[in-house]
Amino acid sequence: MKLPSEFIEKMERLLEDEASRFFSTYHEEKANGLRFNPLKIDRETFLTLVPFVLSPVPFCPTGFYYDAHEQPGKHPYHAAGLYYIQEPSAMFVAEVLKPNPGEFVLDLCAAPGGKTTQLAAMMKNQGLIIANEIHPKRVKALSENIERFGITNALVTNETPEKLAKYFPGFFDKILVDAPCSGEGMFRKDEEAVQFWSQAHVEQCAIKQQHILDCAYEMLKEGGILVYSTCTFSPEENEQTIEAFLQTYDDLELLSIEKVHGIQPGRREWTNTNFEEMERTARLWPHSLKGEGHFVAKIKKTGPSPSWNGRYAKPNASKQMVREYRQFEQEALQTEIEKPMYAFQHHLFALPDHCPNFDGLKVVRAGLHLGEAKKQRFEPNHALALSLKPQDVRYSLDLSSDSVECLKYLRGETIQTGEDRGWLLVTVDGYPLGWGKEVKGMVKNFYPKGLRIN
Repeated sequence: MKLPSEFIEKMERLLEDEASRFFSTYHEEKANGLRFNPLKIDRETFLTLVPFVLSPVPFCPTGFYYDAHEQPGKHPYHAAGLYYIQEPSAMFVAEVLKPNPGEFVLDLCAAPGGKTTQLAAMMKNQGLIIANEIHPKRVKALSENIERFGITNALVTNETPEKLAKYFPGFFDKILVDAPCSGEGMFRKDEEAVQFWSQAHVEQCAIKQQHILDCAYEMLKEGGILVYSTCTFSPEENEQTIEAFLQTYDDLELLSIEKVHGIQPGRREWTNTNFEEMERTARLWPHSLKGEGHFVAKIKKTGPSPSWNGRYAKPNASKQMVREYRQFEQEALQTEIEKPMYAFQHHLFALPDHCPNFDGLKVVRAGLHLGEAKKQRFEPNHALALSLKPQDVRYSLDLSSDSVECLKYLRGETIQTGEDRGWLLVTVDGYPLGWGKEVKGMVKNFYPKGLRIN
C-alpha cells in the first residue's frame, strides 16, 4: 500500500519511537469482526450455532474476530440479523456510551448503522433511538441494517444536525457523534480513503466536527452524556477538536474512559494548551490492539439545558387501516402489537413509546414498519417478520441454513409444501428470515426483491 508522503512525515513526527511499529501494521492483514445480536440470540447459543471460527474481541462483550477466509456476510444467519459485520475497534465506541433501556438516544451521524444497532440492542427495544444520516444514499443502508436487527424503537431521519438541533433542544439523555473524518484508521480497509487524504481535508473535517458538536450540545439534557468518536489518527480531529469544544462551553466535563486490552490514553502533548485531562480520552491504535484505529471521548453536560417543549406524535392511521392490520394479526400472529399506529399513505408503522412529533422532518423509518394496506387486505412488511420470534406466529416454515430450500427462498423462488395455511413466517434454523404465503401447496415468496441473492 502506498501511503501519502505527507501522512508518513506527520505520523513519524507525532509517534517518534512508535512510528515503525505503527507503519508495520500496514503490511499485516486487516482485522475482521462481527457482533452477535442480543435482541435475537444469546452468546452461548450463538457460539454453538455459527459455523465460523471466532475469537472474542476483549473490549466488546458481543464482539468476535473472524478469519479473513470466512464469509459471514453470505450466510443466511446474516440475512436473519443474528450478527452485524463491523470493524473491531469501532465496537468500543457504543460500549463507552452504554445507553439504558427507556432512555432517549441520538446517533447523529449514524450510517451505515454498526454503532446504532449496537446501541439499540443495549436498549432492548425500550425507549427511543433517533438514527440520523445526512446523506440520502447512506440513510437507506442504515434503515435496512436497523430492520435486519429487529429494532422496533428507532426513528431513522435524513436531516442536517442544525435542523435536528432546532427540533430537539435539551431532549436527549445520550448522544453519539461518530463524526465524519479523514478516515486514516480505514486505510488498510479502504483504498479510497488513502486516495482522498490530504492535510487540507483533515483541517476541513475538523471545522465540520466542531459544527456538529455545537448542534449536539444544544440537544443534550442537563446531566446527559455525549460520546465523540472518529476513525482517524489526526490530533486536529481528535484531541484538538475536543479541546476546542470544552473551551467553548464551560458546563462540560470530560469523563475518564477505562483503558484496558491495549487501549491507550489521548495525548495531552497533541493539544494546543498541553491539556492534561485529555488523557481521559481513549485511542485505539492498530499497533497496540487488533483493530484499525479509533479515538473516543466521553463528555457530561453539567449545566442547565432548555427544556424540550415539543409535542409527541399522535396516532394517525385510519380505523379501516388498523382494522385490516388487526385482521391480519388475528389470522397470522399469536401476539398483539400495542403501540400507537402511524400511517404514511398506505404504509403502517408502530411508533416507539414517547415518540416525538416529527412533522417537517425527513423520516425514513418511524419505529416498526408493519406493512401496507392493499385493496381491502394487509400485506406484512419484511421488518415485522424480522422483529418477531417463531412463537409470535401461528404458522412457520423452518428451513435448514444449508438446505436447497433456504437458498431458493433467499433467491425469491417459490417453495412446495403441500399445505394451505396462508401467511407464514419463514425461518432459518428457528430464526425469522421473512414472509411467505402458502396457497394450494405452494409458498409464494415475499422476501424483498432488493435483498435477494443471485
